[in-house]
Amino acid sequence: MSDHTDHHAPEGLHTRGTIVVVPGRGETRATYGRLAARLAADAYRVRVVDAPDLTDPYADDPGAAPTRFGALLTEAVDGTAGPDGVTEPVVLLGADAGAAALAAHLGRAGRLPGGRRPDAVVLAGLPGRAAPGVDTWDEELDVRTFCPTHRGTLSNDTEVRRGSLGEPLPDALLTAAYDAELAVPALFLVGDADPLADRDALVHTAKSLPRARLSVVRGAHHDVLNDVQHRTVAAEIVTFLETLRDELVPVLSVETSSW
Repeated sequence: MSDHTDHHAPEGLHTRGTIVVVPGRGETRATYGRLAARLAADAYRVRVVDAPDLTDPYADDPGAAPTRFGALLTEAVDGTAGPDGVTEPVVLLGADAGAAALAAHLGRAGRLPGGRRPDAVVLAGLPGRAAPGVDTWDEELDVRTFCPTHRGTLSNDTEVRRGSLGEPLPDALLTAAYDAELAVPALFLVGDADPLADRDALVHTAKSLPRARLSVVRGAHHDVLNDVQHRTVAAEIVTFLETLRDELVPVLSVETSSW
């Protein structure tokens, strides 16, 4: 059985880059079908992998990322190669625990096993240390999203692990993620209605990095990639990708505006 799902750029269009998506706690690859399809429609090659196994892999070595996770990322990126190799830029996108694992791994190693350094990283819904009191599935859905379509996607997916957001991430993993010295451009995404977010820590981390942007999505909850504002969030990611292709020089600037 495959451990990834692929989304390709429309036929006839030049592929503009490669994106590997890493889900978070309790999520499956199907959780990111809508986002992946939208990014692929903008001519990006998208591969969604399984959520990482984070059974306290940091207990013995707080700075170490799981070897298997790094190998999974390398395999995922290399597996997208066409006749001309992997289409660059290569961007890693993680949500929740996937974001924490990406930040911790890149902060420690800087590169993937095999030597490839991704061109950028998108970290969405990076959680803080507080775990919400989630007793029912409806309560967990309210923490995750108010988007009715996404609530249905999660509820109808029998592989989604309910109750997972009530399980705190290993403290050493979060420390490694927030202290990561990321050498690549980073886009942080967080909803301003996310009860799991530690906004102060996110601001501190983003400001400590040489090339980082923290975008706060008004009204969005923890699943910031899939909440009601998912179109705007996808547009922000595409804007970041397009800017990345031009050495982080913004493509668009506002000369004047009345709103």
